[in-house]
Amino acid sequence: MNPITAIVIGAGDRGARAYSPYALDNPHELQLVGVADPNAERRQAFAEQFGLSDEQQFETWEAILEGGRRADVAIICTMDRMHYEPTLRALELGYHVLLEKPMSPEPRECVEMELAAKKHNRLLTICHVLRYTSFWSAMKREIDRGAIGDIVSIQLNENVGNMHMSHSFVRGNWRNSDESSPMILQKSCHDMDILAYLMNEPCVRVSSFGSLMHFHAGHKPEGAPARCIEGCPAEQTCQYHAPRYYLGEGIDWARKITDDYTKEGILKALREGPYGRCVYQTDNNVVDHQVVNLEFASGATAMFSMCGFTHDNTRIVQVMGTKGDIRGNMEDDSFTITDFVTKEKRSVQLAPSITGHGGGDSGIVRSFLKEVRGFSSGTESLSSASVSVRSHLMAFAAEQSRLQGGQVIDLQAMYDELAGAVPAGKAE
Repeated sequence: MNPITAIVIGAGDRGARAYSPYALDNPHELQLVGVADPNAERRQAFAEQFGLSDEQQFETWEAILEGGRRADVAIICTMDRMHYEPTLRALELGYHVLLEKPMSPEPRECVEMELAAKKHNRLLTICHVLRYTSFWSAMKREIDRGAIGDIVSIQLNENVGNMHMSHSFVRGNWRNSDESSPMILQKSCHDMDILAYLMNEPCVRVSSFGSLMHFHAGHKPEGAPARCIEGCPAEQTCQYHAPRYYLGEGIDWARKITDDYTKEGILKALREGPYGRCVYQTDNNVVDHQVVNLEFASGATAMFSMCGFTHDNTRIVQVMGTKGDIRGNMEDDSFTITDFVTKEKRSVQLAPSITGHGGGDSGIVRSFLKEVRGFSSGTESLSSASVSVRSHLMAFAAEQSRLQGGQVIDLQAMYDELAGAVPAGKAE
């Protein structure tokens, strides 16, 4: 069996550390033959790690996609607002595409990419990696075999963790929806997707509330400088003091802010880069808490809550059915099933994964490669664009509702309007 060949567009954290390492662990299944990234240092480090020549390195996605198809698949991990164009071009050239979530911050672009994959008869698999974890797949099997009867309601809490919130969504790449995506899409499209996955039926109506309550200038400590390292009077009382965090308990996160992991390198990044800024003095605008109410076709409901003020970083779920319920904590790799008739409680303890996102990062690559090998017309992946667009629309509807004071949004009407706006030539 010859390995599937792939190019990687975007050699940042997800491209280089989440999906590409599968090629090192399983060279008989996947071989990387090209990389594109505008950051020369990052591009060269990727090339060295994966054994790519100078001729296999490109500065832009346009350059790597010039001159015909170079590989079987394209793994696209650019920033959110740079997904649309390279995805359409790769599909047009005949690549099967593994695309980092979210598909796009623009609803119309999401629908257009879905239709383009169908038009060119290619796989477009979205990286909703939670579907590929042992935790969620085991829970799904219990639901499908009728362990709790019919689902009546689901409660899902995403505990973002206060330091993760400050790193990624206050100081980091996803702090501003004008540059990336709204919080409910960028961070929580995973959760919208998991709700759709467990329910296994269309979501029909959505409403939502939330705000940026804490991380703004109104909570800036008196006399706080623009950067923590410049000497903040609140250094001892502020949990977000950057030098103390990135040189201490958060030192593992330092690999995301600099390629120089020495203390001097980390301090340089805090002096010059975005991660050294006071969390109350950045250009962030995404919410730090949000709740979403969802109604599904059968009348079943779901409640989702995202909050950036928790000590842990995990998802906690309760699935309530007509014959029993399931309660689980993803961080613990376990859930408990209670039978209403027998009163029996059965605990399911899963083996912890050694790869990211509870094993989902490697799991989705493994599944995608299998689908590419066995591809035939009409093949769809577990997290195909067609599936993903529907859960993306749940997130778009939630944000629209939040901005409109909690107005109820009809999802089918939203999809019909978006599909109707796609130019005919791109949908045929």
